[in-house]
Amino acid sequence: MAKSNLAKVEKNESPPRLSVAKAAETVSNDLDKVIHERMRLGIVSALAANEKLSFGELKTLLDTTDGNLSVHARKLEDAGYVTMKKSFAGRMPLTEYKITPAGRKALTRYLDHMEALIKAMKGR
Repeated sequence: MAKSNLAKVEKNESPPRLSVAKAAETVSNDLDKVIHERMRLGIVSALAANEKLSFGELKTLLDTTDGNLSVHARKLEDAGYVTMKKSFAGRMPLTEYKITPAGRKALTRYLDHMEALIKAMKGR
């Protein structure tokens, strides 16, 4: 008995609707590439839910390395989405991050895009 070809396209399937594909393409082209990366989205989301977080808190929360967190936090700083402040807590250096109004607006816009994409795909 021959196995069926799982990759074979059923001829009875209706072709995908162009409007859904077009909507998905439009939404994906409009996605903020700075926030779309997993680690940066995690940083911005964590900062949106907290007034501020230290480098150590973000590192623990996101389960990442010092270097990875530093690189992605710097990109968010360069985009104006977060601010970083260095100080001392006693004799220990303390690095804290806060989300900026531009970062909060970018996160909201990103979430709206993703929600539109999900609705377009579920409406198929």
